[in-house]
This record gives sequence, structure tokens and C-alpha cells, in this order.
Amino acid sequence: MNNDGLLAFVENFVKDHFLPTMFVDYRKGIQQAISSLAAFWPRSHAAATYSPWVEKGRPVLQGLLALDFLAKEVLGWAQAMPKFAGDLVKYVLTFLERTYERCRTSYMEAVLEKQSYMLIGRHDIEKLMRCDPASSCLPNPFGQPNMERNASDVDVEVEMELCNLLLSLQPIEQGNLIRDDNKLILLAFLSDSLEYVADSIERLGNASNPLEENGKQKGHHHSRTRSVPSRNLASFADEYRKLAINCLKVLRVEMQLEAIFHMQEMTCREYLDDQDAEEPDDFIFSLTAQITWRDEEMAPFVAGVKRNYIFGGICSIAANVFMKALADMKSINLFGVQEIHRNSIALEQALAAIPSIDSETVQQRLDLVRTYYELLNMPFEALLAFITEHDNLFTATEYTNLLKVQVPGREIPADARDRLSEILSHR
Repeated sequence: MNNDGLLAFVENFVKDHFLPTMFVDYRKGIQQAISSLAAFWPRSHAAATYSPWVEKGRPVLQGLLALDFLAKEVLGWAQAMPKFAGDLVKYVLTFLERTYERCRTSYMEAVLEKQSYMLIGRHDIEKLMRCDPASSCLPNPFGQPNMERNASDVDVEVEMELCNLLLSLQPIEQGNLIRDDNKLILLAFLSDSLEYVADSIERLGNASNPLEENGKQKGHHHSRTRSVPSRNLASFADEYRKLAINCLKVLRVEMQLEAIFHMQEMTCREYLDDQDAEEPDDFIFSLTAQITWRDEEMAPFVAGVKRNYIFGGICSIAANVFMKALADMKSINLFGVQEIHRNSIALEQALAAIPSIDSETVQQRLDLVRTYYELLNMPFEALLAFITEHDNLFTATEYTNLLKVQVPGREIPADARDRLSEILSHR
């Protein structure tokens, strides 16, 4: 047998026997890796703090770690046998597709029929979330982090519009929330693992571009891979990253809805206590305990900047609930004002305890709430003087609500609203 004959024999053997056997073996490996319950469940012995490196304990899901290992191995074969690179790359695409479907199944099991999942799919909310400055920590579809943005009036408007949309959903029903904390932890774990694989696939894609192009030009189409869509490594990296972002969006909205769910009890509460309470309201105690516990449980599985994204939307929602609650109150006394102060302080402490959250911003937001309620303790003339000097500190509606609510011992003259309107007309 001459050299050409030997080469043809080897190529036919590789194509007809070696590659099909390799595909079956790797397919079994992937199937075993993604079919076990342990493959898509957080490890119980995760490190206490998050690490961005797998070698130092980054808790990537076992099923996705196995996928990453097998993809690198198969693409190594593709580099060693460039003539068959097209078939080998298609094997990797098949593995990526099957693992992605398994990840999406886990995601859907956690979020199906839950309000947060349905909300992030709404066009108006999806558009606002994309414009929200908090989203700057999320990678864009092409794998590059969004550019940092400076706060602007537009950003404030976006945040307010988002808050108003979520607050308009009241009353929030408990059954529409993800009450299983394990599912929330899984979403955090899944998001970070998906992002890890997306980054890895992207690097593999950059290194394998010549192989993919070579495979396309040679036109190898193995019968076992004909069902694979015409896709590449970069498109799968994009899909994995999008699913990772959706996990984070669900978690952020979920925590905002939880805050509304607990704090909507303010509308059923009468703030006319006859003595100073020593503890926050029960619903605030329940909310702060939940925030603390969930943050501690998620801490090993997501980076600090992502924890900030997940929990960072609570403060603006809570501040708005506090401010709007006064409109629904018929009366409030001095002890009631002190109780709301105590509630806001308890919430501030819980949020400031999350290392990744800007505690100064939280304090500023809730200081404004406390200032607002302190105005109820002022005599009418002193209140008007304050409004004259700080006419832009609160909205006209918020200032008007201060006059509507009854405060024992405070006298409001008959022309109070006219005088307030006169002051606000000069803004």
C-alpha cells in the first residue's frame, strides 16, 4: 500500500469508526454529567466567600464543569486533526445545546408561573431594566461588561418609573412569589455557572475560529450531527450569557416584590400607638431577616457586584412604599412617626450589612423618608416655612399628603391647601 492509499485508509477509518465512537462516548459522558440531581444543585460544602477562580473554589455546577472539560478536550482533538475539525466542532455544539436545554429546564422549574419571571418578559419592564443604571454590572450579549454610567435625571426617572410599575401590582400575593429559598439559591448558583461557561466558550470560540471556518469550507456533515442547527460557539456563548442574566433579573425583581409584599401591610396598620414601641413592626422584622438570610446563603455563589444587583433594588422600592403609605393613612401620632423611623432604621441596617451595597446611598434614601415623616411633627406655620425653603425636596403630591393626614394636636387652617399651592406654584 502506497502512502496515498495508507492516508486514505486512515482518513476513512477516522471518519467511519473513530469519530462515531468518540461521539457516542462523549455523548454518554455529557448525558451522565447533566442527568444526575447533584449536577444541578448547589454544593453543600461551598466556600464561605465567593472566588472568581475555579481553582480557588468558585462553585460552578458540576454538570457545567463537566461540559467545559469535555468541550476543551474535543476541541483539542479538532486542533490535532484539522481535516476533521468540522465534525468535532459540531460534536461540541451538540453538547452545548443539550446542556443548555438542561440548564433552561432547571431555570423554568424555579420560575414557572411566578410573577418575577413574567414581569421580566414584559416589554415595558424589560426596556426599563435595560436602561436602569443598576444593569451596568451585567454583561452585554457580546460578553463585554456594560460601560459604567454616571447618575443623571434620566436614570432617576427610569428608576422611579420601574418602582411605580412594581408598586402598581399591589396587593402582591404570596403564591406568586418564589417562596422556596433553595430555588433562589439555585438561580444565583446557575447564573454564575452559566456565565463561567459562556466566558469559557467565548475563549474557545476565539481560539477555534480557524477550525470552524475550515470545517465549513470542507463541508463535512456526519450523519449523527445533521440535526444540529447552523450555529457556532459564539452564538452558544451568547445564549448561555442571556440565561445567566435572566436568572439575575428574576432575583432582583423577586427581592423587590418581596419588599412590597411585606411592606404593603403598612396600609392595614394604624399608627396611633399609645406608647413608644421598642421593636420594628413584625413585617419589617420578617423582611430584614429574609434579606439577611438570603444574602448569606447566596454569598458563596455570586460575585459581590451581582449581589449588589440582586439586593440593591430593595431600597428604592422600600423608600417609595414608605412615602406613598402616608396617602393611605387617615391619622398618625407621634409614636406612629417614631415607629416608622424605627422601621426605616431596621431596614437600613439590614441593607447596609450587605458588603457589596453602597451603605451611604441607602442611608441617604431612608434619611429622606425619616425627614418626610418628621414634618408631621411640625406646626403648620413651621411646615410652610420648611416647604418654602425646600420646595423641591419632595413632590407637590407628597407635600399635600402631609396636610391630608390627621395628626392629633396639630391644627391645620381652612386655607392650608391654598397657601401650600401658592408656595408650590413658584417652583
